[in-house]
Amino acid sequence: MGRSEVVRPPLPPLDGRFDRFEIAVSGAAEFLRSAWPALIEVRYEIGAMPEHLPAPDDPQGVPRWWTSTAQKRIVLYRLPIERLARLHRNDELHRRMGIEACVFRASAEYLGRDPWDLGRDHFHF
Repeated sequence: MGRSEVVRPPLPPLDGRFDRFEIAVSGAAEFLRSAWPALIEVRYEIGAMPEHLPAPDDPQGVPRWWTSTAQKRIVLYRLPIERLARLHRNDELHRRMGIEACVFRASAEYLGRDPWDLGRDHFHF
């Protein structure tokens, strides 16, 4: 009598652009939550694009994120972060670092701090 498999074969790894973006955001967010108690209850969300785009002559450009301390939310806009990034090297590592940098800057804006303050003590061993 033949036997059938008890478990299914493993699923393919998550490897789409959205999946990689989500993994980078969640990794950076978890690091920041572990370092900053004020971020523990903050919801990090991913949006495709901001609802209202700025005028073409706006010096701020297209927003990469939106923060609300009242709602305890940080929304990161995937398309502007991915497509408007000025990477000196366009590879997987630098794309991930660009996404993580946006998470740090958005979190710093939420906290009213400089982005370099968020990880400073955690890098001195």
